[in-house]
Amino acid sequence: MLNFHKDHKKLVLTALIAFVILSLVIAVLPASQMQDVQPLPDQKDLTISEREGLHVYVSENCMACHTQQVRSIEMDNVWGERPSIPSDYYYSKERMDVWRQSPSLLGSERTGPDLTNVGKRQPGKEWHLLHLYNPRIVVKESVMPGYPWLFEEKHSTRITAEDIVVPLPAEYISKKGNKMIATEKAMFLVSYLQSLSQAPMPGISPDFIPSIYKDEAETSGVGKNSLDGEKLYAQTCAACHQATGLGLAGAFPPLAGSAMVQDEDYELFIKVILQGYDARSEYGQMPGFAAQLSDEEIAAIATHERRSWGNDASEILAEDVKKIRDYVMELNQ
Repeated sequence: MLNFHKDHKKLVLTALIAFVILSLVIAVLPASQMQDVQPLPDQKDLTISEREGLHVYVSENCMACHTQQVRSIEMDNVWGERPSIPSDYYYSKERMDVWRQSPSLLGSERTGPDLTNVGKRQPGKEWHLLHLYNPRIVVKESVMPGYPWLFEEKHSTRITAEDIVVPLPAEYISKKGNKMIATEKAMFLVSYLQSLSQAPMPGISPDFIPSIYKDEAETSGVGKNSLDGEKLYAQTCAACHQATGLGLAGAFPPLAGSAMVQDEDYELFIKVILQGYDARSEYGQMPGFAAQLSDEEIAAIATHERRSWGNDASEILAEDVKKIRDYVMELNQ
């Protein structure tokens, strides 16, 4: 019988054996099993600039407030097209060295939103640059700190063709004639954020666990649409076009008073929502939402935009969106 009170050698040996067994079960065995995980067919390695951006992301401790894990619960379906799986965290050629695999930046807090699919939600670099310089420029309620040290203020006469000018509102520039320039580190970080998107799973699409509670906004209906366009707009569009519909000068166009938004011939308006818009000389890039929003959701959002902020135009129905979507798809085939 072991007497740990008097035989300290047996105590140390038993503790050592327990430590080794636990290490094998908790660390070594799961790690060996993870070696069999393969990347998804369409999963891409990080480019050099994206990998440098990953280093900036880590050095600025972004994972303290942001996660990169989509859980299999209904409330997480806004952050990704499917729940995360082990293959999402497979990064070939990403080892720190021979002995160490680069850690997955899962995070544990959502002070800010999950970033798993942020490259699809916000593909334009202008939005990311504004958000990094001062988050409240694009999200007025944000509690995220700004990162002004990733930017440099230059006079217009010193700006070169290689400089990336951030379309800041005039009140954020300290001296007339100056412009805010993104540093190389800022552009690396933006490249990394733009790369964050879930690779599609061939033939498999796991469902999120549905909520047993129904959101009243989704069942009450607005006009003939059965979804709450105001809520969908806040989730999908307000980050760029703002809750007021006024947009941001030089970055995102206003929807309030927009002739295109209120046009009775709304085909172009719906096409922009479906396909996106890239007016490089005037505004930042807008992503297309054809793959992310249903006909019903687009109809609800479009109707909200056409009837808010002083706009006064007719309602758009899901069947109207479907006709335009089918036409666009036919042209692209």
